Amino acid sequence: MTASTAKYHRKGFGLKDEVQIELKREYESDLISQIRKSGNSLVVGDITIKLAQAFGFCWGVDRAVSMAYETRKHFPDRRIWITNEIIHNPVVNNNLRAMDIKFTPVTEDGQKDFSGITEGDVVILPAFGASVEEMQLLADKSCEVVDTTCPWVSRVWNRVDKYADSDFTAIIHGKYNHEETIATSSRAQTYLIVQNLAEAEWVANYILNGGSKEEFQQKFTKSVSVGFDPDKHLTRLGVANQTTMLKGETEQIGKLFESTMMRKFGPDKINDHFLSPGDTICDATQERQDAMLQLVEEKLDVMVVIGGYNSSNTGHLQEIAVHKGLPSYHIESAGSIGPGNSITHKPVNDVTLTTTDNWLPSGKITIGITAGASTPDQLISDVIARIVQARND
Repeated sequence: MTASTAKYHRKGFGLKDEVQIELKREYESDLISQIRKSGNSLVVGDITIKLAQAFGFCWGVDRAVSMAYETRKHFPDRRIWITNEIIHNPVVNNNLRAMDIKFTPVTEDGQKDFSGITEGDVVILPAFGASVEEMQLLADKSCEVVDTTCPWVSRVWNRVDKYADSDFTAIIHGKYNHEETIATSSRAQTYLIVQNLAEAEWVANYILNGGSKEEFQQKFTKSVSVGFDPDKHLTRLGVANQTTMLKGETEQIGKLFESTMMRKFGPDKINDHFLSPGDTICDATQERQDAMLQLVEEKLDVMVVIGGYNSSNTGHLQEIAVHKGLPSYHIESAGSIGPGNSITHKPVNDVTLTTTDNWLPSGKITIGITAGASTPDQLISDVIARIVQARND
Protein backbone atom coordinates (compact mmCIF):
# COMPACT_ATOMS: atom_id res chain seq x y z
CA MET A 1 0.00 0.00 0.00
CA THR A 2 1.62 3.25 -1.11
CA ALA A 3 0.88 6.94 -1.05
CA SER A 4 -0.32 6.71 -4.64
CA THR A 5 -3.10 4.28 -3.71
CA ALA A 6 -6.54 5.92 -3.72
CA LYS A 7 -7.42 4.39 -0.35
CA TYR A 8 -4.22 5.53 1.36
CA HIS A 9 -4.09 8.97 3.03
CA ARG A 10 -0.89 10.47 4.44
CA LYS A 11 -1.73 14.19 4.60
CA GLY A 12 -5.13 14.37 6.25
CA PHE A 13 -8.20 15.85 4.59
CA GLY A 14 -7.72 19.61 4.77
CA LEU A 15 -10.01 19.86 7.80
CA LYS A 16 -7.51 20.95 10.44
CA ASP A 17 -9.09 24.39 10.82
CA GLU A 18 -12.47 22.76 11.42
CA VAL A 19 -11.20 20.50 14.21
CA GLN A 20 -8.88 23.12 15.72
CA ILE A 21 -11.51 24.54 18.08
CA GLU A 22 -12.17 21.12 19.57
CA LEU A 23 -8.46 20.30 19.82
CA LYS A 24 -7.75 23.62 21.53
CA ARG A 25 -10.58 23.10 24.03
CA GLU A 26 -9.50 19.58 24.96
CA TYR A 27 -5.72 19.82 24.94
CA GLU A 28 -4.49 23.42 25.32
CA SER A 29 -4.29 25.40 28.57
CA ASP A 30 -4.35 29.12 29.32
CA LEU A 31 -2.39 28.48 32.53
CA ILE A 32 0.45 26.75 30.70
CA SER A 33 0.53 29.55 28.13
CA GLN A 34 0.85 32.10 30.96
CA ILE A 35 3.65 30.12 32.64
CA ARG A 36 5.55 29.95 29.35
CA LYS A 37 5.27 33.74 29.02
CA SER A 38 6.58 34.11 32.59
CA GLY A 39 9.87 32.36 31.99
CA ASN A 40 8.43 28.88 32.63
CA SER A 41 8.05 29.65 36.33
CA LEU A 42 5.03 29.98 38.61
CA VAL A 43 4.90 30.88 42.31
CA VAL A 44 1.83 29.95 44.35
CA GLY A 45 2.21 30.48 48.11
CA ASP A 46 5.31 28.58 49.23
CA ILE A 47 5.42 26.48 46.04
CA THR A 48 7.54 27.42 43.05
CA ILE A 49 6.85 25.51 39.85
CA LYS A 50 9.68 25.27 37.29
CA LEU A 51 8.66 23.96 33.87
CA ALA A 52 11.25 22.54 31.49
CA GLN A 53 11.97 24.74 28.47
CA ALA A 54 10.57 22.04 26.15
CA PHE A 55 7.84 19.61 27.16
CA GLY A 56 4.52 18.12 26.12
CA PHE A 57 2.95 17.66 22.70
CA CYS A 58 5.44 17.53 19.85
CA TRP A 59 4.71 18.32 16.21
CA GLY A 60 4.37 14.66 15.23
CA VAL A 61 1.90 13.92 18.03
CA ASP A 62 -0.12 17.04 17.29
CA ARG A 63 -0.26 15.98 13.64
CA ALA A 64 -1.38 12.44 14.46
CA VAL A 65 -4.14 13.56 16.83
CA SER A 66 -5.35 16.22 14.40
CA MET A 67 -5.47 13.66 11.56
CA ALA A 68 -7.51 11.29 13.72
CA TYR A 69 -10.06 14.03 14.45
CA GLU A 70 -10.13 14.98 10.77
CA THR A 71 -10.74 11.35 9.84
CA ARG A 72 -13.83 11.14 12.03
CA LYS A 73 -15.18 14.33 10.47
CA HIS A 74 -14.34 13.21 6.90
CA PHE A 75 -15.94 9.78 7.38
CA PRO A 76 -18.90 10.52 9.69
CA ASP A 77 -20.81 7.34 8.87
CA ARG A 78 -17.96 4.86 8.41
CA ARG A 79 -16.54 2.41 10.93
CA ILE A 80 -13.13 3.70 11.99
CA TRP A 81 -10.37 1.72 13.70
CA ILE A 82 -6.94 2.47 15.12
CA THR A 83 -4.41 -0.36 14.93
CA ASN A 84 -2.97 0.69 18.28
CA GLU A 85 -3.08 3.64 20.66
CA ILE A 86 -2.78 6.75 18.49
CA ILE A 87 -0.15 7.97 20.99
CA HIS A 88 0.81 6.82 24.48
CA ASN A 89 -1.64 9.00 26.38
CA PRO A 90 -4.83 7.58 27.95
CA VAL A 91 -6.72 10.89 27.88
CA VAL A 92 -6.28 11.31 24.12
CA ASN A 93 -7.11 7.67 23.41
CA ASN A 94 -10.23 7.79 25.57
CA ASN A 95 -11.39 10.92 23.73
CA LEU A 96 -11.09 9.02 20.44
CA ARG A 97 -13.08 6.13 21.86
CA ALA A 98 -15.80 8.62 22.81
CA MET A 99 -15.89 9.61 19.12
CA ASP A 100 -16.77 5.97 18.28
CA ILE A 101 -13.30 5.20 16.94
CA LYS A 102 -12.55 1.56 17.69
CA PHE A 103 -9.21 0.19 18.86
CA THR A 104 -7.95 -3.12 17.50
CA PRO A 105 -8.38 -5.74 20.26
CA VAL A 106 -5.34 -7.53 21.62
CA THR A 107 -5.47 -11.25 22.41
CA GLU A 108 -4.15 -12.85 25.61
CA ASP A 109 -0.85 -13.66 23.91
CA GLY A 110 -0.38 -10.01 22.95
CA GLN A 111 -1.33 -10.31 19.27
CA LYS A 112 -3.63 -7.83 17.56
CA ASP A 113 -6.96 -9.25 16.40
CA PHE A 114 -7.87 -7.78 13.00
CA SER A 115 -10.82 -10.11 12.43
CA GLY A 116 -13.40 -7.39 13.16
CA ILE A 117 -12.02 -5.10 10.45
CA THR A 118 -13.84 -5.58 7.14
CA GLU A 119 -13.75 -4.17 3.63
CA GLY A 120 -14.82 -0.53 3.54
CA ASP A 121 -13.69 0.20 7.10
CA VAL A 122 -11.33 3.11 7.73
CA VAL A 123 -8.13 2.26 9.62
CA ILE A 124 -5.86 4.82 11.25
CA LEU A 125 -2.20 3.91 11.65
CA PRO A 126 -0.74 5.46 14.83
CA ALA A 127 2.20 7.83 15.12
CA PHE A 128 4.47 4.83 15.85
CA GLY A 129 3.67 3.34 12.43
CA ALA A 130 2.62 -0.19 11.48
CA SER A 131 4.51 -3.30 10.46
CA VAL A 132 4.83 -4.44 6.86
CA GLU A 133 2.63 -7.43 7.69
CA GLU A 134 -0.13 -5.20 9.09
CA MET A 135 0.01 -2.95 6.04
CA GLN A 136 -0.38 -5.95 3.74
CA LEU A 137 -3.27 -7.33 5.79
CA LEU A 138 -5.13 -4.03 5.55
CA ALA A 139 -4.46 -3.83 1.82
CA ASP A 140 -5.87 -7.35 1.41
CA LYS A 141 -9.01 -6.26 3.27
CA SER A 142 -9.38 -3.23 0.94
CA CYS A 143 -9.52 -0.84 3.87
CA GLU A 144 -9.23 2.93 3.68
CA VAL A 145 -5.97 3.71 5.47
CA VAL A 146 -5.07 6.97 7.19
CA ASP A 147 -1.35 6.94 8.00
CA THR A 148 -0.29 9.24 10.85
CA THR A 149 3.22 7.73 11.15
CA CYS A 150 5.65 10.36 12.43
CA PRO A 151 8.07 11.45 9.68
CA TRP A 152 10.97 10.84 12.07
CA VAL A 153 9.94 7.19 12.29
CA SER A 154 9.75 7.01 8.50
CA ARG A 155 13.28 8.43 8.41
CA VAL A 156 14.53 5.46 10.44
CA TRP A 157 12.69 3.07 8.09
CA ASN A 158 14.56 4.58 5.15
CA ARG A 159 17.80 3.87 6.97
CA VAL A 160 16.80 0.25 7.65
CA ASP A 161 15.76 -0.20 4.01
CA LYS A 162 19.26 0.92 3.02
CA TYR A 163 20.79 -1.69 5.32
CA ALA A 164 18.61 -4.42 3.83
CA ASP A 165 19.51 -3.40 0.27
CA SER A 166 23.21 -3.61 1.15
CA ASP A 167 22.89 -6.93 3.03
CA PHE A 168 23.68 -5.37 6.41
CA THR A 169 22.13 -6.48 9.70
CA ALA A 170 20.20 -3.71 11.44
CA ILE A 171 21.19 -3.27 15.09
CA ILE A 172 18.13 -1.49 16.49
CA HIS A 173 18.43 0.41 19.76
CA GLY A 174 14.95 0.03 21.21
CA LYS A 175 12.49 -2.15 23.10
CA TYR A 176 11.61 -5.32 21.22
CA ASN A 177 7.91 -5.15 22.16
CA HIS A 178 7.41 -1.44 21.45
CA GLU A 179 5.11 -0.71 18.50
CA GLU A 180 7.64 1.51 16.77
CA THR A 181 10.44 -1.03 17.04
CA ILE A 182 8.15 -3.81 15.79
CA ALA A 183 7.30 -1.68 12.75
CA THR A 184 10.95 -0.80 12.15
CA SER A 185 12.25 -4.36 12.49
CA SER A 186 9.62 -5.61 10.02
CA ARG A 187 11.41 -3.58 7.35
CA ALA A 188 14.81 -5.15 8.02
CA GLN A 189 16.25 -8.15 6.21
CA THR A 190 18.00 -9.30 9.39
CA TYR A 191 17.94 -7.48 12.72
CA LEU A 192 19.03 -7.58 16.34
CA ILE A 193 17.35 -5.35 18.94
CA VAL A 194 19.40 -4.12 21.90
CA GLN A 195 17.61 -2.24 24.66
CA ASN A 196 20.60 -0.53 26.23
CA LEU A 197 24.35 -0.08 26.19
CA ALA A 198 24.91 -3.12 28.43
CA GLU A 199 23.25 -5.42 25.88
CA ALA A 200 25.22 -3.76 23.07
CA GLU A 201 28.47 -4.36 24.97
CA TRP A 202 27.53 -8.03 25.39
CA VAL A 203 27.04 -8.32 21.62
CA ALA A 204 30.31 -6.45 20.90
CA ASN A 205 32.18 -8.88 23.14
CA TYR A 206 30.65 -11.79 21.23
CA ILE A 207 31.77 -10.27 17.92
CA LEU A 208 35.35 -9.86 19.14
CA ASN A 209 35.80 -12.95 21.30
CA GLY A 210 33.11 -15.39 20.23
CA GLY A 211 31.08 -17.38 22.71
CA SER A 212 28.17 -19.75 23.04
CA LYS A 213 25.73 -19.42 20.15
CA GLU A 214 23.06 -21.09 22.29
CA GLU A 215 23.55 -18.53 25.05
CA PHE A 216 23.31 -15.72 22.50
CA GLN A 217 20.11 -17.06 21.01
CA GLN A 218 18.60 -17.59 24.46
CA LYS A 219 19.49 -14.05 25.56
CA PHE A 220 18.01 -12.41 22.45
CA THR A 221 15.30 -14.94 21.61
CA LYS A 222 12.61 -12.23 21.28
CA SER A 223 14.93 -9.63 19.77
CA VAL A 224 16.21 -11.15 16.52
CA SER A 225 14.90 -11.87 13.04
CA VAL A 226 13.84 -15.40 12.12
CA GLY A 227 16.85 -17.63 11.45
CA PHE A 228 19.31 -15.17 12.98
CA ASP A 229 22.81 -16.65 13.25
CA PRO A 230 25.20 -14.47 15.29
CA ASP A 231 28.24 -16.01 13.62
CA LYS A 232 26.89 -15.13 10.17
CA HIS A 233 24.83 -11.99 10.70
CA LEU A 234 27.17 -9.93 12.91
CA THR A 235 29.80 -9.27 10.24
CA ARG A 236 28.08 -6.35 8.45
CA LEU A 237 26.20 -3.95 10.75
CA GLY A 238 24.20 -0.75 10.58
CA VAL A 239 22.74 0.94 13.66
CA ALA A 240 19.15 2.23 13.81
CA ASN A 241 16.97 3.26 16.71
CA GLN A 242 13.56 3.65 18.22
CA THR A 243 13.23 7.43 17.91
CA THR A 244 12.27 7.95 21.56
CA MET A 245 15.36 6.36 23.12
CA LEU A 246 17.99 8.39 24.96
CA LYS A 247 20.06 10.16 22.31
CA GLY A 248 23.32 9.85 24.23
CA GLU A 249 22.90 6.10 24.61
CA THR A 250 22.11 5.63 20.90
CA GLU A 251 25.28 7.58 20.05
CA GLN A 252 27.32 5.43 22.45
CA ILE A 253 25.95 2.25 20.88
CA GLY A 254 26.79 3.51 17.40
CA LYS A 255 30.37 4.36 18.40
CA LEU A 256 30.73 1.04 20.20
CA PHE A 257 29.84 -1.01 17.14
CA GLU A 258 31.94 1.18 14.85
CA SER A 259 35.02 0.64 17.03
CA THR A 260 34.18 -3.05 17.39
CA MET A 261 34.07 -3.58 13.64
CA MET A 262 37.31 -1.63 13.23
CA ARG A 263 39.04 -3.90 15.73
CA LYS A 264 37.54 -6.99 14.13
CA PHE A 265 38.19 -6.20 10.46
CA GLY A 266 40.61 -3.26 10.43
CA PRO A 267 40.09 0.47 9.81
CA ASP A 268 40.60 0.08 6.06
CA LYS A 269 37.62 -2.32 5.87
CA ILE A 270 35.21 -0.39 8.09
CA ASN A 271 32.94 0.74 5.24
CA ASP A 272 32.43 -2.89 4.26
CA HIS A 273 31.33 -3.84 7.76
CA PHE A 274 29.68 -0.80 9.38
CA LEU A 275 27.20 1.85 8.26
CA SER A 276 26.72 4.96 10.38
CA PRO A 277 23.18 5.49 11.70
CA GLY A 278 23.18 9.24 11.04
CA ASP A 279 20.98 11.39 13.27
CA THR A 280 17.67 9.56 13.68
CA ILE A 281 16.68 10.67 17.18
CA CYS A 282 13.72 12.96 16.56
CA ASP A 283 14.11 16.68 17.23
CA ALA A 284 11.30 16.72 19.79
CA THR A 285 12.79 13.85 21.80
CA GLN A 286 16.19 15.51 21.77
CA GLU A 287 14.76 18.91 22.77
CA ARG A 288 12.87 17.43 25.71
CA GLN A 289 15.88 15.44 26.88
CA ASP A 290 18.14 18.50 26.59
CA ALA A 291 15.59 20.63 28.46
CA MET A 292 15.37 18.01 31.20
CA LEU A 293 19.16 17.89 31.54
CA GLN A 294 19.10 21.65 31.96
CA LEU A 295 16.21 21.65 34.44
CA VAL A 296 17.73 19.09 36.82
CA GLU A 297 20.77 21.34 37.21
CA GLU A 298 18.57 23.89 38.99
CA LYS A 299 17.92 23.76 42.72
CA LEU A 300 14.86 21.51 42.89
CA ASP A 301 13.27 19.70 45.83
CA VAL A 302 11.05 17.40 43.77
CA MET A 303 10.70 16.43 40.10
CA VAL A 304 7.39 15.42 38.51
CA VAL A 305 7.38 13.76 35.07
CA ILE A 306 3.98 13.53 33.40
CA GLY A 307 3.05 11.07 30.68
CA GLY A 308 1.64 7.67 29.84
CA TYR A 309 3.20 4.82 31.78
CA ASN A 310 3.88 3.01 28.50
CA SER A 311 5.46 6.10 26.93
CA SER A 312 9.11 5.41 26.14
CA ASN A 313 10.19 9.05 25.79
CA THR A 314 8.51 9.94 29.12
CA GLY A 315 10.28 7.09 30.88
CA HIS A 316 13.64 8.32 29.61
CA LEU A 317 12.95 11.79 31.00
CA GLN A 318 12.36 10.14 34.36
CA GLU A 319 15.68 8.31 34.05
CA ILE A 320 17.50 11.64 33.74
CA ALA A 321 16.02 12.86 37.03
CA VAL A 322 16.78 9.59 38.81
CA HIS A 323 20.38 9.65 37.52
CA LYS A 324 20.70 13.13 39.00
CA GLY A 325 19.54 11.79 42.37
CA LEU A 326 16.38 13.90 42.56
CA PRO A 327 13.23 12.65 44.29
CA SER A 328 11.26 12.08 41.10
CA TYR A 329 7.78 10.79 40.29
CA HIS A 330 6.47 9.61 36.91
CA ILE A 331 2.71 10.06 36.96
CA GLU A 332 0.04 9.74 34.31
CA SER A 333 -2.41 12.44 35.40
CA ALA A 334 -3.62 14.63 38.26
CA GLY A 335 -5.52 11.60 39.55
CA SER A 336 -2.18 10.14 40.65
CA ILE A 337 -1.87 12.78 43.39
CA GLY A 338 -3.65 12.23 46.71
CA PRO A 339 -5.48 11.67 48.91
CA GLY A 340 -3.48 13.52 51.48
CA ASN A 341 0.20 14.04 50.87
CA SER A 342 0.56 10.87 48.77
CA ILE A 343 1.39 10.16 45.14
CA THR A 344 0.98 7.02 43.04
CA HIS A 345 3.73 6.72 40.46
CA LYS A 346 5.77 4.39 38.26
CA PRO A 347 9.40 3.82 39.27
CA VAL A 348 12.02 3.53 36.53
CA ASN A 349 12.19 0.05 34.93
CA ASP A 350 9.24 -1.21 36.98
CA VAL A 351 5.93 -2.39 35.56
CA THR A 352 4.00 -1.91 38.79
CA LEU A 353 2.88 1.33 40.41
CA THR A 354 3.83 2.35 43.92
CA THR A 355 2.40 4.88 46.35
CA THR A 356 4.68 7.24 48.29
CA ASP A 357 3.43 9.15 51.33
CA ASN A 358 4.65 12.59 52.40
CA TRP A 359 6.13 13.21 48.96
CA LEU A 360 5.82 17.00 49.23
CA PRO A 361 8.32 18.43 51.74
CA SER A 362 7.13 21.07 54.18
CA GLY A 363 8.09 24.72 53.90
CA LYS A 364 9.08 26.54 50.76
CA ILE A 365 9.71 24.09 47.92
CA THR A 366 10.61 24.18 44.25
CA ILE A 367 9.07 21.54 42.00
CA GLY A 368 10.39 20.78 38.55
CA ILE A 369 7.84 19.60 36.01
CA THR A 370 8.21 18.15 32.55
CA ALA A 371 6.07 16.00 30.30
CA GLY A 372 6.53 13.50 27.51
CA ALA A 373 5.81 14.28 23.88
CA SER A 374 2.35 12.68 24.11
CA THR A 375 1.14 14.79 27.03
CA PRO A 376 -1.26 17.70 26.33
CA ASP A 377 -0.92 21.03 28.11
CA GLN A 378 -4.35 20.69 29.74
CA LEU A 379 -3.22 17.58 31.57
CA ILE A 380 -0.08 19.37 32.82
CA SER A 381 -2.26 22.24 34.01
CA ASP A 382 -4.47 19.80 35.92
CA VAL A 383 -1.43 18.33 37.66
CA ILE A 384 -0.20 21.75 38.76
CA ALA A 385 -3.63 22.61 40.13
CA ARG A 386 -3.77 19.30 42.00
CA ILE A 387 -0.30 19.85 43.52
CA VAL A 388 -1.36 23.24 44.85
CA GLN A 389 -4.59 21.76 46.20
CA ALA A 390 -2.74 18.85 47.81
CA ARG A 391 -0.48 21.28 49.64
CA ASN A 392 -3.53 22.99 51.08
CA ASP A 393 -5.41 19.79 52.01
